[in-house]
Amino acid sequence: MMRPFDDATRRNIADACAAFARLPEQDAPSPLKRAAVAVALTAGEGDETALLLTLRASHLRAHRGQWALPGGRCDAGETPIEAALRELDEELGLRLTSADVLGTLDDYPTRSGYLITPVVVWASNSAAVEPNPDEVASVHRIALTTIEREDAFDFIAIPESARRVIRFHHQMSLIHAPTAALIYQFREVLAGRHTRVTELEQPVFAWK
Repeated sequence: MMRPFDDATRRNIADACAAFARLPEQDAPSPLKRAAVAVALTAGEGDETALLLTLRASHLRAHRGQWALPGGRCDAGETPIEAALRELDEELGLRLTSADVLGTLDDYPTRSGYLITPVVVWASNSAAVEPNPDEVASVHRIALTTIEREDAFDFIAIPESARRVIRFHHQMSLIHAPTAALIYQFREVLAGRHTRVTELEQPVFAWK
C-alpha cells in the first residue's frame, strides 16, 4: 500500500506507534551504553513516504562502511529522544524538535555493548537533508512499500549462535541487525503487530 507523504499518513503512523506497547524497562541499571537512532520519515520518490538510511563513512573507527539509521551514543544526561534528534542534526542537517516525534520502538541490545532506542520522527522538510561527510558516505530514501514487501526480510542460521540472523534485502545489498531488526519492527508496527526483535541476531562481523 502506497503511503503518500502527507498529514493523513503522519497521523496514521503516529496512531500505530501509540498503539505499540514497548517492552518494559528493566528495573536494574543496564551495563550497556545507551544509544539512539532515528527512524526518520520523509518524502521519497513520487512523494511517497520513505525512511532515511545512511551508509557510514569508510574512515570511521567503528562500523565503517555499514548501513545504519542516523544515530549514535547518548551524551551524559541526554534522553534517547534528545540523542536521536541531535544525531539527525549532526549527521544529516535535519533540525527537528520533540513535536516531530511520533513514538519509540523496543530497545535493542547489540553485541558491541549498546542498548539502542529507535525514535520514529516525521521530517517534513525533506529538502533540508545535507549529509555530513565526516560521518556519512551517502544517504538513501527507502520507500515504506519497500520494507513492507513479503521478500524484504529473511532469517538465516549461523553456527556461532542459536539465534536467527535477520537480513534486509535492499537493492543489491544485505543489511543486517541492528539496523535490519529495527526496520523490521517498524514494519510490523505499521501493520499493527507487536513483534519483538531483541532476540534477532547480528552477523559475527558486527559483534565488535
